[in-house]
Amino acid sequence: MRGLAKMVSEDRYCIDIVTQISAVRAALRRVEEEILRDHVAHCVEHAISSGNKADQREKIAELMAVISRSER
Repeated sequence: MRGLAKMVSEDRYCIDIVTQISAVRAALRRVEEEILRDHVAHCVEHAISSGNKADQREKIAELMAVISRSER
């Protein structure tokens, strides 16, 4: 983000800034996917193996909500 702010303050070429924004979005998507993968592998898996139906419903609801938000 600092790099993008610096590019804007330095009045860099618009297309270069937009290209950098696209690269940042792609990197954030990869990080988001990895964190979600980790969440499913640990938190959701734990809820499933615990047998606690309320915890299972909560973890699935959280997962569905975050997936829904990320698709917007």
